[in-house]
Amino acid sequence: MANASLSDIVTYSDELLGVGEFPDYDGAFNGLQVENSGNVTRIAAAVDATIPTVKLAVRAQANLLVVHHGLFWSPRHPWTKRNYELLRLLMENDLAIYSVHLPRDAHPKLGNNALLCRALGLTGAKPFFPFKDREIGLRVQKQITRDALARRLHTATGAEPTIIPGGPKICRRIGLVTGGAGSELKAAAKAGLDTFITGEGPHWTFGQAEELGINVLYGGHYATETFGVKALAEHLSRKFRVPWTFIDHPTGL
Repeated sequence: MANASLSDIVTYSDELLGVGEFPDYDGAFNGLQVENSGNVTRIAAAVDATIPTVKLAVRAQANLLVVHHGLFWSPRHPWTKRNYELLRLLMENDLAIYSVHLPRDAHPKLGNNALLCRALGLTGAKPFFPFKDREIGLRVQKQITRDALARRLHTATGAEPTIIPGGPKICRRIGLVTGGAGSELKAAAKAGLDTFITGEGPHWTFGQAEELGINVLYGGHYATETFGVKALAEHLSRKFRVPWTFIDHPTGL
């Protein structure tokens, strides 16, 4: 059975993704969140670290779970009830968890935004959408009808997008930030976009998009963020010669 060092994988991944240099939300805690006994024989990739995805990773006989949304968005203590169940599952099955959030979104090759752009056939993308002095999104100039872009998004993610037709029928200045950037429509409009693609947003963004004159395509928070974890797991699988599997546990959001 092929195996690799957890420490080697973590060191390599941290450097590859620039984990120590990239700002993020406090709860993200990028990097190794839970260690195991030190060996990795199979990698699992999932969007979220939850009890169900941990159970599916255990069923897949993985001992490293690579995720986008990690364990520590809010306080975990005390380690009782469901928290204890999670801890027990990890310890009994020697399962490590490695989580990277915004550094993965913004990565030029393994990032959610870059990979979704590629899946949409959008080339020549430039960084935009600043967060703590780093640009995490992408923008492109591309003439395409709003309906055709929506069809491409559906094909790329496998999820039916929600469309707010607040802008022109012909899109020319398109921005993309995967995940939950729907509340940032003013920033997208200020950047000169006529179309903004993200995962999800609040109800009030419908009226705001109409007022700003911008199209919004909500492709699903989960659906737009499967790309990066798959790409990283596949990359690590080739680099360290251990198999990998994707844990699909869609939220529908």
